[in-house]
Amino acid sequence: MKRWILQILFSALFVLGALTNSRAAGLIIVDDARLWPGPNPPHPVPPWPPRPRPEPRPYIFAPMEVSYVKVNTRINDQIAVTSVDQEFYNPNPSRLEGTFVFPIPKGAHIDKFTMEIDGKQAEAELLSADKARHIYEDIVRKLKDPALLEYAGRDIFKVRIFPIEPNSKKRITISYTQLLKSDDGLISYVLPLNTEKFSAKPIKNVSVHVDLESKRSLKSIYSPSHAVEVKRRGSTSATVGYEASDVQPDADFALYFAPEKDEIGVNLLTYKPGDEDGYFMLLASPGVDVKEKQLVLKDVAFVLDTSGSMAGAKLDQAKKALKFCVENLNDGDRFEILRFSTEVEPLFDKLVDANKANRSRAEEFIKDLKPIGGTAIDDALKKALSFNTQHSTPDTFSRPFVIIFLTDGRPTIGTTDEDQIVAGVKKRGEGYTRIFCFGIGTDVNTHLLDKITEETHAFSQYVLPEEDLEVKVSGFFSKIKEPVLTNPTLKFTGDVHTTKLYPSPLPDLFKGEQLILVGRYTGKGDSAVIVEGTVNGTPRKFTYEVKFAGENSENEFIPRLWATRRVGYLLDEIRLRGENSELRDEVTELARKYSIVTPYTAYLIMEDEGRRNVSMSVRSFQNFDRDGAARKEASQTWNSFKLDNSGDKALADARYGYALRSAQAPALAAAESAVESQRALGLSESLAVNTPAPVMEAKSRLVQYAQQSQFVAGKTFFQNDKQWIDSAIQRHPDAKRIRVQFGSAEYFDLIAKNEKVLPWLALGQNVRFVLDKTIYEVYE
Repeated sequence: MKRWILQILFSALFVLGALTNSRAAGLIIVDDARLWPGPNPPHPVPPWPPRPRPEPRPYIFAPMEVSYVKVNTRINDQIAVTSVDQEFYNPNPSRLEGTFVFPIPKGAHIDKFTMEIDGKQAEAELLSADKARHIYEDIVRKLKDPALLEYAGRDIFKVRIFPIEPNSKKRITISYTQLLKSDDGLISYVLPLNTEKFSAKPIKNVSVHVDLESKRSLKSIYSPSHAVEVKRRGSTSATVGYEASDVQPDADFALYFAPEKDEIGVNLLTYKPGDEDGYFMLLASPGVDVKEKQLVLKDVAFVLDTSGSMAGAKLDQAKKALKFCVENLNDGDRFEILRFSTEVEPLFDKLVDANKANRSRAEEFIKDLKPIGGTAIDDALKKALSFNTQHSTPDTFSRPFVIIFLTDGRPTIGTTDEDQIVAGVKKRGEGYTRIFCFGIGTDVNTHLLDKITEETHAFSQYVLPEEDLEVKVSGFFSKIKEPVLTNPTLKFTGDVHTTKLYPSPLPDLFKGEQLILVGRYTGKGDSAVIVEGTVNGTPRKFTYEVKFAGENSENEFIPRLWATRRVGYLLDEIRLRGENSELRDEVTELARKYSIVTPYTAYLIMEDEGRRNVSMSVRSFQNFDRDGAARKEASQTWNSFKLDNSGDKALADARYGYALRSAQAPALAAAESAVESQRALGLSESLAVNTPAPVMEAKSRLVQYAQQSQFVAGKTFFQNDKQWIDSAIQRHPDAKRIRVQFGSAEYFDLIAKNEKVLPWLALGQNVRFVLDKTIYEVYE
């Protein structure tokens, strides 16, 4: 075989300790780095006696960099044509030659493939997964670096690239066509993006643009890997976009979409490992092709705090947001506006039709609002809820009643007791009432607002001082503008029992939006999903046929998504109602198993392992255990989480729980919740003022400890110095142990016999994991 591996860019990254995760679609393997520093500058004649000439400095090879990645994909039903444009940069002063490698999406059937390098057509070779694995393993043997092993189960394209000029850019474009897989009507598309972690620097720009076209109406459109923007262009087409700058992510781009004929598209994905209870994710969406008669008429009460503390930008933004909401009411909706401070002042003192005259009067009322007085929260809620009693005639009784409540303070006038206010809401808010709360600034009582929204099956959002309230409120109202099915319920038939569903109860369904429901199940086989709800007073029932797998190793993101939401629910129980051992223990176990690790859960994991006297050699956070200052900060932060109901930390805690409970994808929720937990630690600029340096350093170390974990192919690994330890080892103290030297014959024999170990071994040269009740210890 032609010699083509002498040095590859990612080995240099490991040797130099400069590995950073970033994104691209393929990577360049440097075949032969003939690196010469160039001609020496002229030297003057040395004085006599001659002085010793200094030794020449050795040249250090700089790995290739990825400048940008641009992906455009067109999907027609199940045919996807993907075009990738990426640019590499050679930072070295010498010419290189190399091989471009592009891992093929798993399960893809390539019908057409073209490639250009610097505008010229290039001949590429397609290697099957078997041949590709030999190449990857050969790299591991020679360079003692297992990083590419995670791709060993895929086919690859490769093409020789020469020359790669010094200090120059090399542009590569690649396009390919594939047939996409359909699973019970849900079509999946995967784009290889994980390979860009081999870029020497974060990539300046990454963009993915997907145009979807379908013969049937598009219902659910979902990405479990990235925060995508979905723009629907009618019922059968949509654009999905993702863009980021200076990024260091580590996942391939995944997209699911469902063309459906039914009014509400319902699709089911399952994951069931062996004898364990299964996990499922159900997607439900009415799409955008909802007929006017199917839209639900609604009543809305806008309740705005105009106390003195709202003066300035907060009130200005709130007024703009209310104006937007009034302008975007549907014909046939009814509304009312109440402002409150020391007293409550309604505009109409009743619900009125959203006609032109009433909208104009509302805009004048909003424009004249002034900040003054205290905060009569209980009186404002009582008055707003009183309008719900007017639903007394058959044609209006079933309308959903929505209260949008905006406040920046705690109750100071009238009833101020948190429990009494919540009890009043519960008593008066029965039926179709939803109270959505917006807490503005850091002086709100987060416990009060969260309990109100919990009682009325809604949710709270908290707006930081540096955030724009108008954007938050108007974005929210756009989503709930057009209800399609209110008070929905769901049940399954057949030999299937479902438990621990999130969200629960189900929220209302809206035009263009989708429900993502996750849960556990026992049993297997065919089942009917029965969705019931109300459309303008008329009960509706929808039935869909689905199948729960008896065993399924695909869709392994579902258990982690379920666990993320479950942890959010449990932490909110602790925050709002108090801690007990059952809640704490379940949070700890789920966080450890599914890498839901933030400073909060890292502290719980460490404390739990100490109580159980887990051997230090397999503890999750060995350095954290030894760091007394960081442990002290972690303990104080956890106590604040349980006790504080207002202030900077309480606001961050509430946002932290919401990020987990409303998770759309595990990795995205992990990133959002990490930001909020760091804010609660006081690590944001606004909170770090006047904090002693040693305390800030201890807080920063705590964050670093929480980041030393990875969720890889269904397992959580914790990094302790150079070693990665599988969290499951703690559950097998008496298991058989096998030591395997990295790069040995036994090492590659283990790979040949067990493909599932490939992503685990790709972590590094020192890895310990459980496989088939045996603990394997890979060592240098």
